[in-house]
Amino acid sequence: MNFVEVAVQNVRGFSPAGRFSLKTGYLVLKPPTAELSPLAGLSLALLYADGRGGDAALAASTQKAAKAALTLVGQDSVTYRVLRELGGGGSLHRLNPATKQPELVTQDTAEANQFLRGQVGLPPRTTFEQLFCLQAVQLPSRRPRGAGRPASTSGLRAHSSTGMPAMRSPTSPGMAHSAPGMSISSPGVLPASDIPAAEAKVRELEKELVLCREVDNLQFEVDGLNSQVFDLESKLRSTDGLKEKVREAEAAWNAEPTPESFGLPQDIVARAERYPRTLARRDEALARLQSEREVAEEEAQRLPDVEPLVRNRNFWIAVAAGVGFFVAGFFFSDWGRYVALLDIPAFGFAAVLAIRYVDELQDKDRLSRRGEMFVAREKKILEEFEAEAGPVRKALEVFDVDTPKEIPLRLQRREQLGAEVAQLRAQLVTMEKHPEFQEAAHQLPVLRKQIELLNAQISEKGAFVRDLREVERELARLKESIALARNPQMAGMGMGMAAADVAGGGMEPLEDPGPLVLGLAGDLLATDVAAVIGMMRERCVQYFSALTERRYVGVEWDRDGRTMVVTSSGRRMPVGELPPREVDLFFLSLRLTVVEKVSARVKLPLLVEDALVGLDESRLPLLGRMLKHLGTLTQVLHVSPHPGLAQLSDGPVNL
Repeated sequence: MNFVEVAVQNVRGFSPAGRFSLKTGYLVLKPPTAELSPLAGLSLALLYADGRGGDAALAASTQKAAKAALTLVGQDSVTYRVLRELGGGGSLHRLNPATKQPELVTQDTAEANQFLRGQVGLPPRTTFEQLFCLQAVQLPSRRPRGAGRPASTSGLRAHSSTGMPAMRSPTSPGMAHSAPGMSISSPGVLPASDIPAAEAKVRELEKELVLCREVDNLQFEVDGLNSQVFDLESKLRSTDGLKEKVREAEAAWNAEPTPESFGLPQDIVARAERYPRTLARRDEALARLQSEREVAEEEAQRLPDVEPLVRNRNFWIAVAAGVGFFVAGFFFSDWGRYVALLDIPAFGFAAVLAIRYVDELQDKDRLSRRGEMFVAREKKILEEFEAEAGPVRKALEVFDVDTPKEIPLRLQRREQLGAEVAQLRAQLVTMEKHPEFQEAAHQLPVLRKQIELLNAQISEKGAFVRDLREVERELARLKESIALARNPQMAGMGMGMAAADVAGGGMEPLEDPGPLVLGLAGDLLATDVAAVIGMMRERCVQYFSALTERRYVGVEWDRDGRTMVVTSSGRRMPVGELPPREVDLFFLSLRLTVVEKVSARVKLPLLVEDALVGLDESRLPLLGRMLKHLGTLTQVLHVSPHPGLAQLSDGPVNL
């Protein structure tokens, strides 16, 4: 998950109106004035609205409405936009991936909160605030000494520096059940003025506490199922990269030119391969034709010129002799008439000459027709060659190559892409047929149905249910006020003990941040504290040792998360007994370690808001580099006017 854009209007600490784009990495957000921009508070107000209107305090001016919007990409890779009028209502929108247009999800605050936790992947408010919002007020040195509080939803409690269980704060539920006379009044708790009304309020709070516990248990189940859904969706999304490769390969394969797209025949590759043989066959046929033509021309040259029959003297003599013998036969009588028969050989000789003339004409005509036949055969040879080789020559022009051998290489790219597409499709089918993938696809709708049923049960409990710890604190304070009203000496005893403590110079150790932070990290990762400790120890030592200039070389936790640090001299001591600034440095080291390790499984933006103010100036560059390293793992948004940190960032944003 990461924030994409923040838009504000009349919000304290920001420009009067503006839209601020946020990219991934380590970003330093520069406030417009000396007042730091309440980015963490604004984000909590938008993402975890309680419907009470308390977020109106973020308005810069009460004269006009304050509005804010936050655009984020959820764990489901969908873009959402939360819009809210601070102190009023709001709406949740989702960007449709197909139409690229926003769609309204809900305008109901409770439904929006449930949707953001269930579908978008937001953790509970306490987890997000204590792990991913880093503020100066959270530093142990800036919190009241001994003001312990419930460590996490897993039930961890803070312990004293002696290793024995520390006394709970009067604001905790355990203090409300202390024996009379043993309780010490908390600062600001006054005796109840109306004990019956206070007892009635206690009964109401106890009923509300039962309801809150039921809702908290249901929400815990929903969070566990959401964690499983996220894991299953991660398994199903494991094929997204391969699907994207398949789409890219198919697009490249479809974009690659085909023979048909250039008007070439389908078998252009085979034609290009046959082209040398086709060319050789044409040359051979033309050579054979040329040889036959030369032979015919030699025969034609050997033939004498045909003399026209009308110019043949022998023909006319034979004809004249035949006519003469025929005519002479009319002038003789008896046997002399037989002279007329001599016209037969005369006319026969003339006929022979005529037939010979016709034969010569036929031979001449035959030779002339052979020339036409040679022309027709040559035309046919060239046409057949053109039908076979014409597309090849066109391909040479289209592909801008010099020889037909380069044509298959030019078209081979498409064949390779086709083979690659087939291989990727086979890999995708194999992954989707894997038993784990199919089991995830089968379980996902079942878990989502269970989440819907649990969310329906939560909705039946009420549109808005307060946080369990808030009800416990209010109930404890109310019971204490009743106890003080019934036994006024308890207040005096508490003041006397406090005065004696101050007079004796005794100071309680600072609160150990380990149980709270490690417990919340375990809840978020759905594992126990022991597993979280094994995951965090080495990296936390590296951060803490670097920030303290190697004065501390080790960090140890017991099974409840209580922290012992090891000095460079080998001394072991509870972290709460360290100087306040060094407790703060341990707190920062632990928080940075948790964000780094958790980001490997759940990516949430880290909001750093004035948490580094008051620390040694010499440590700021080192802390800046640490935050920049975290920016490579998840989005880090750091509100700071410090110019040196802006230079270290991936890009400053002017608010």
